[in-house]
Order: sequence, then structure tokens, then C-alpha cells
Amino acid sequence: MLGGALAVVWLTGAIDLLSLERAEGLRRAVLASGAVAPAMFVLLYIVGGLAFVPGSVLTLLGGVIFGPWRGLIYSSIGSTLGACIAFLIARYAVRDLVEAWAAGNPTLRRLDALVSRHGGRVVMFTRLVPVLPFGVLNYSYGLTGIPFITYAVTSWVCMLPATAVLAFTAGAVTAGSWDPRRTLQWLALGAVALVLITLVPRWLAQRSATLREMRELR
Repeated sequence: MLGGALAVVWLTGAIDLLSLERAEGLRRAVLASGAVAPAMFVLLYIVGGLAFVPGSVLTLLGGVIFGPWRGLIYSSIGSTLGACIAFLIARYAVRDLVEAWAAGNPTLRRLDALVSRHGGRVVMFTRLVPVLPFGVLNYSYGLTGIPFITYAVTSWVCMLPATAVLAFTAGAVTAGSWDPRRTLQWLALGAVALVLITLVPRWLAQRSATLREMRELR
């Protein structure tokens, strides 16, 4: 999962944000807006998610601008609100359009069938081990019968580990730009989170027939 995210980051040029010069310049420019900077970033995250901008790129941006912890918090808020808004748009505003778009995708048809049988456990699995891009998943779940509250809470909790990996990694640049020890500390936290999001889904799948069945989505 993280490897794919970092590949997207590299190809889109977002990796340039992790240079000290660019990171500090971007950070100063955004924070110059003062108290509204977090709200502006959250709004950017929501709009970007609705427009299919990779969540990994947006989360890295949050870590660069606000540092590890605040980057994690604001990215988590933005990703969760964006996921919820896309869900509601697909369910109530443009359902026919999204259904036509999803009709030819066999993965989305399997996703709908699995949600009807397993509910929130499918959301948990696909957030821990993304089988489709962030924006596609958000709209797709609006077509299923899963309750909104179940979707929202499960998405928020299960997106946190990957959000932490990216926010801590990007935040290490700004938080430790003048202190190599602090940089290593944040990178270590990111590594721990990476291990968790790699091993936990495998551990759960070994003990759950439901999760083993969900692997057919991958």
C-alpha cells in the first residue's frame, strides 16, 4: 500500500516538497494566512479528494506544512470529511451517474456484493488495504447499502494508520529540519505505523474467513 502511494507521489512530482528549501517555503506561505490556515488545508483536502487527487499526496502536503502531529490531525479531518461528502453525493445527488460509471467495473460489483453480506468489515479491510483509489472507493460506497454512520466511523479509524505513516514521514522534514535526531524520531514513528498497517490486515485475514473472502477484491 505505502509503496504504491509513494510511487504516485514520485510520479506527480510531490516528492519535491520533501526538500528542505521547498518544504520551508511552502510552509511559510500557507502559515502566513494565520488562524485560517488549517481550515484552508482541510477544504483543499476535501476538494482534492472529490476530484480524485491521491490522498497520499494531500497527506504528505499536510505533514510538510503543519508538522507531524498537526499534519496528522488536519489530514485525518480532511480525508474523513472528503470521504463522507463523496459518499453522500453518490448516494443522494448523482446516484444514476455514479451507477452508470461503476456498472462496467467488476471490482465494484464484487465490492457491493461483499458489503451486503459483511457490512463494515469490508470498509475496514479496504481502508487498511486499499484495493481502489481513495476517491473511487468513497463514491463507490455511496452505491452500497452500508449505513452512513458505520461507513464514516470505520473509514476514520482505519485510515488513521496510513495517514500517520505519511504525515510523520513528511513532517519529519519540517519538524527536524535543524535537528537530525528529531528527524530520525519521526521517521521511526512512521516506520512503526508502516509495520502495523502491513501486518495487522494479514493477521486479521488469517483469523477471519470473512476477511479471506474479501481478498478477492485485490
